[in-house]
Amino acid sequence: MIIVCPTCSTRLQIDDEKAPSRPFSVRCPKCSNNVNSAAVSPASEQSALAVGDSPSTAGPRFDPARSAPKFELEPKAVSDSASVKADDAVKTLLSLLRQAATGGATDDDVMSGWTRRKVLVCTSEQYREGVARGLAENNYQVFVAEETRQAIETMRSNQLQVVLLEAQFDVAEQGAAFVVREINVLRASHRRRLFFVLLSPSLRTMDAHAAFLNNVNAVVNLADLDQLPDILEIALREFNDLYKEFNVALSVGPL
Repeated sequence: MIIVCPTCSTRLQIDDEKAPSRPFSVRCPKCSNNVNSAAVSPASEQSALAVGDSPSTAGPRFDPARSAPKFELEPKAVSDSASVKADDAVKTLLSLLRQAATGGATDDDVMSGWTRRKVLVCTSEQYREGVARGLAENNYQVFVAEETRQAIETMRSNQLQVVLLEAQFDVAEQGAAFVVREINVLRASHRRRLFFVLLSPSLRTMDAHAAFLNNVNAVVNLADLDQLPDILEIALREFNDLYKEFNVALSVGPL
């Protein structure tokens, strides 16, 4: 069994065969605090799923969690296959030439041609299909959440790079509030590896002040959704430039 120290969040592994059948306490090796075996993880207490009577906890306990389905584009015509292969070959060649020119170093400012960012789309049904299709056509791996439970489960089971949220997502179950809460309780190291975008009917696209006030990385007006892939590329490039030296220090790549 695993218990979590409520003071420093250290995970303690306890041998089930040696553990007493009744509640017991152990001393945390990191902070020396006494940890009760029945203590609840602080992360679980703060997460959206622990709010109580939420869309993610109201169902039967045996009901398996469901992640948001991956959005798949319709297969292209056979005549397009040669063009696709040619594009992939060009991207690979350019990557090899870039590495040769830099002594084998990889380009930390852009994603590799074959790397697909994982993005979760949390919008109302009105925009869902268009947003997902536009991103999938621009080399994103897209997951589309139709309701709150799918969104939360996908955020926990996939290493996402981007989350897109519209305020009207699953209004009946207050879906936007649960998605925001789940992101807000992330540790700083995890939050820095997630690009959170608010889709708004009133805020101006790429308004840095509005993004700051809403605790998101970028804002996109719903009227500009046809330009969403280009807007995301610009916003992500600026984000990676901001954290470039920090990522180098931590030996992690860009988003």
